[in-house]
Amino acid sequence: MAYDGSSFHGFAVNRDVTTIAGELSSALSKVVRRPIELTGAGRTDAGVHAWGQVVHIDLPPVTDLVHLQHRVNSICAPEIVVRQAEWVAPDFDARFSACWRHYRYTVLNTLTPHPFMAATSWHVPALLNIPAMQLACDPLIGEHDFSTFCRRAKIRSGEPDRSLVRRVHFARWSEQSPGVLLFEIRANAFCHQMVRSIVGTLVDVGRERFRSADVSAMLRERNRAVAGTVAPPHGLSLWEVGYGENSPLT
Repeated sequence: MAYDGSSFHGFAVNRDVTTIAGELSSALSKVVRRPIELTGAGRTDAGVHAWGQVVHIDLPPVTDLVHLQHRVNSICAPEIVVRQAEWVAPDFDARFSACWRHYRYTVLNTLTPHPFMAATSWHVPALLNIPAMQLACDPLIGEHDFSTFCRRAKIRSGEPDRSLVRRVHFARWSEQSPGVLLFEIRANAFCHQMVRSIVGTLVDVGRERFRSADVSAMLRERNRAVAGTVAPPHGLSLWEVGYGENSPLT
């Protein structure tokens, strides 16, 4: 599924506010005429978009998926769209069966803002040192404790502290067109605000507030206070989710 997260308070269901999962569950329930609970591959924050979010739901085996997709899109589009619907194995889980998540972040590095890109990119007018930003990606690759770049979730009394160790497969910058920079990162999983914290810090490297070599030291500190700016949510998109070789979603 894909969605424009601009007007939603994140993905996860929250009775007090409008969310992606809440709206989608409501639409699905209307179509199949029964309560629907769904599980997503990733819980995106308020304002974050998606092109390749994956959800799973339990449905009656007689459900016509083409009809279901059409009806749900007629209710939710254009902000929320089901791009593909298919049957999967009973043990498939959108979250726990995922091998990796792939995020994209767009930075508009021009002196003048672009009205058509305002909702999906972070406008940074200062000239950025792109080679330095790319070099700063290298320390992120591999398995690390990303405490420096994660907003630690509140832990209930008596619960064990959650690990913030993640494995990053790759992280890179590219220039899509003059002044339009794309950051891509793929990992087995991400913790809260990890991508936005990394992007903000790398942009600070591009502004020469930090050196490329500082990122490695930041990781070792495991202290959120040493990281740079947290990039705004609207430039971020959950682009793709990868599953095992036997999954039809590979």
